[in-house]
Amino acid sequence: MTKTDKINQNKSSSEDKVENNLGQETENSIDKDISATKTETTEDKLKITEDKLLRTMAEMENSRRRFEKERQDAFEFGGFSFAKESLSLLDNIDRAVDSFKNDNNLKNNKDLDKIIDAINVIKNDLVSIFQKNNIDHIQCMGKKFDPNFHQAMLEIEDDTKDASTVVQEIQKGYMMKDRLLRPSLVGVTKKKTKKDTKTSNNGEKK
Repeated sequence: MTKTDKINQNKSSSEDKVENNLGQETENSIDKDISATKTETTEDKLKITEDKLLRTMAEMENSRRRFEKERQDAFEFGGFSFAKESLSLLDNIDRAVDSFKNDNNLKNNKDLDKIIDAINVIKNDLVSIFQKNNIDHIQCMGKKFDPNFHQAMLEIEDDTKDASTVVQEIQKGYMMKDRLLRPSLVGVTKKKTKKDTKTSNNGEKK
């Protein structure tokens, strides 16, 4: 083998080593990039999963609170509709008593008071049942008109009281705890309208 061949062989061997080294470095770089990509993807997935888990837990907590509130409302106000319908019983009892008292044929009946007393016993028992279930009569007479609890049915001219003062209770209103069961139907005051006085030529007022 000539010297020239040896030189060429060494040169070729060196080039191969360089190419091999470059190829190895390239492969290592690619592997690192792939590994980094996989790591980032895994972290992203963990973050997404964690976020979904937190959202699910928050929704479950909201659902639990909503269910608890609905359960509490059902326990406290489950008989709301029944109580509202039952108010007509009290109304009818009051109407019956008033009817008996105003009936001319019954006024002279010696047993009228006994009948009314018996009816009032029933009424008082019913009122007691309502109170045990937190159903109370709205006190409105002499108070300022409040649209949250009162419903005005008529206006009465009265300068002795402030305007919008309740002076007549047409139908009793009731509350069930802090919830309006039925508004009071009332008559409220208003100031008398002042009529303009006109003076005639002879000085007399019309």
